Amino acid sequence: MGKRLISQRRGRGTLTFIAKLKGYEAKYINQNGNELIKGEITDLIKENGRNSLLAEITFNDGQSEIIIAAEGITIGKKMEQGKGAAIEIGNVAFLQDIPEGCPIFGIERVPGDGGTMIKSAGSYALLIAKDSKKAIIKMPSNKMVTLLLNSRATIGNISCGGRGEKPFVKAGNKFHAMKAKRKIYPWVRGVAMNAVDHPFGGSQHHPGKSKSTSRNAPPGRKVGAIASTRTGRRKKN
Repeated sequence: MGKRLISQRRGRGTLTFIAKLKGYEAKYINQNGNELIKGEITDLIKENGRNSLLAEITFNDGQSEIIIAAEGITIGKKMEQGKGAAIEIGNVAFLQDIPEGCPIFGIERVPGDGGTMIKSAGSYALLIAKDSKKAIIKMPSNKMVTLLLNSRATIGNISCGGRGEKPFVKAGNKFHAMKAKRKIYPWVRGVAMNAVDHPFGGSQHHPGKSKSTSRNAPPGRKVGAIASTRTGRRKKN
């Protein structure tokens, strides 16, 4: 009798596979209308499970917030947030106040959600165009997204952009990096398993059947190319 697939066990959402419920919530605080608030960066935080740094900002009114740090900011840098904020790296402004062609990140998909788009290390989007009601954003994937002008974003690009250039070198380093994100490493290939443990398992060391799988397949068989739109090699022009 074989074991359940890893994908099956992950789907249950037990403590073995879910992330720990702790850490910092990086988001913009709710402002009182369109008021301009000023503050200062008081700390830069490295959190496990995140690839970029976090910045703690203390405002003049005593409030503080933690947001994703922009490349180039330092402790003690003066920050502005809200209506009429200066167009400087790390400041948070409304899309209607940001000039076209400016790199931005931490963008609010819905005004007031605290910034949910573009949050990975080194990434940024570009504000391509604006009209009287909406702004057009070019995502890192080159996809165009239309957002309301009263959505906020941070100016610049996210810190730690060179993170992927350093190799792990040792399997142990990769193991601990994945452990911080609650991911399994190393991951055994299905074709390397026994036939009772995986649909692709067996002595032939290749799938032995089509890897295309129905979108509605049960968890024990839902492996390979799920709901694939095409198969085979692409022809060269």
